[in-house]
Amino acid sequence: MQDEHTVLDLIEKAKARRDARRSFLRTAGGAAAMAGGLSLLAACGDDDNDPPVVVPTPTPTPTAGTVSEADVLNFALNLEYLEASFYSYAAFGTGLASNLMTGTGAQGAVATGTSGQPRGVQFTDATVAQYAREIAYDEINHVRFLRSALGSSAAAMPAINISGDASGAFTAAARAAQVIGQNDTFDPYASDNNFLLAAYLFEDVGVTAYMGGVQLLSTPATIEAAAGIHAVEAYHAGLVRTLLYSRGVTTSSLVTAAGQISAARDTLDGTANTGLLGQGGSRDQGIAATTVNGQLQSNIVPADSNGIAFVRSPQQVLNIVYLNPNASTTSGGFFPAGVNGTVRST
Repeated sequence: MQDEHTVLDLIEKAKARRDARRSFLRTAGGAAAMAGGLSLLAACGDDDNDPPVVVPTPTPTPTAGTVSEADVLNFALNLEYLEASFYSYAAFGTGLASNLMTGTGAQGAVATGTSGQPRGVQFTDATVAQYAREIAYDEINHVRFLRSALGSSAAAMPAINISGDASGAFTAAARAAQVIGQNDTFDPYASDNNFLLAAYLFEDVGVTAYMGGVQLLSTPATIEAAAGIHAVEAYHAGLVRTLLYSRGVTTSSLVTAAGQISAARDTLDGTANTGLLGQGGSRDQGIAATTVNGQLQSNIVPADSNGIAFVRSPQQVLNIVYLNPNASTTSGGFFPAGVNGTVRST
């Protein structure tokens, strides 16, 4: 497990073979641009002996109506605040350091439970606990990296609701997905399985979000960093899906719940019936086993017939985290006062 400084250390070492990899990333970026979406960004590294490379501060918006790299980074930062806060509370029982919350826009508080008391999962599986801590450190590093890249332009952490009580966003999401009854409560800190379902809700959205925003980026080092964090989020998602799938062998309700969450995400982002981005209708996939050529196989990777994951636009991602499928929504769900920055409305 690496400490909270790992991502920044790695980005400073990324130099060797950079030209070749940039060429590949630009090609991949062109393909992603045809699909549309947003980007969550962070760092990736290379050989230990490489000289340091500084990721340039994103350029401001040149004209009205356009989206700058700084806008994309700040949108990413808002989502990283959400993930980092959840994992930090789940793994350590505490939130982000105060110096990682300041910035432009209104700084908010984190709702974690009754009377705002800190939460922490009392893990019964040591492996799940170790995974939770590793993911928490990764997400904290993402926040640190994005804030460093943005400098004085970094958005403040907005108000976040990751509560496990009846008024919490997780309860609202679980009710919408029919994982629980309309009068029941979903507490993501109550058990290992609840934690994994909550993580599943976030991680799959993160992966589809990262895929779509390369067309909004122009700085080669930033594009390379985007590919790095996209890989990290994909590792996280695959890990969570694998744990849920393996536990579903003895607890089938986990597989059912994951499928219900996937269906709810499709409904919330508006693609279940419209087939946006040219990728068909119901694209989000659960973890239930499928039969291919007469043989049963797992569904850890939610890929299409070409083995390619799908993308979501910023608006679709906001629909999900706001827990509202309606157009022109500016707040709700996990962000009760909305996100900070230019990109904030569905």
